[in-house]
Amino acid sequence: MNSVDVPSLSHLDETGQARMVDVGDKVVTARVAVCEARVRMSPGAFGQLADHAVAKGDVLNTARVAGVLAAKRCAELIPLCHTLPLSFVGIDFALEAEAGSVRITATCRSDYKTGVEMEAMMACSVAALTIYDMCKAADKGIVVALAGAALRLDVAILGVL
Repeated sequence: MNSVDVPSLSHLDETGQARMVDVGDKVVTARVAVCEARVRMSPGAFGQLADHAVAKGDVLNTARVAGVLAAKRCAELIPLCHTLPLSFVGIDFALEAEAGSVRITATCRSDYKTGVEMEAMMACSVAALTIYDMCKAADKGIVVALAGAALRLDVAILGVL
């Protein structure tokens, strides 16, 4: 039997209990993370969204604000996530008419000791769920796909700047 180095899970202590990772000795660096999602819907629902005719109001601006707020509150929802000083949260949308979808790109930046990927995923997820919530009356079959695969989170860490 071969010995394989298995990385330890940083959020578990020696006894297997959950713990917050101590980043006290880490160096502050510039961090950026990007997450992408798509919200696919019927042509009718997409047309209402594109024409700003959704009964609940301005879908994309509401989703943008919801995504920013979600990034700022990430540590309140993910129990072992550090509270980060975010320097930027951007939520961008691209309407893809042929596919009947909205592409969401969430970008988070921070100068801190740990990454901002959780904040980017939270921002992107909540923006997508907000679009779903505001458009569901027009289409009960809306699909939310993060990073191109439903219920899968792939985050592109753009690296330390």
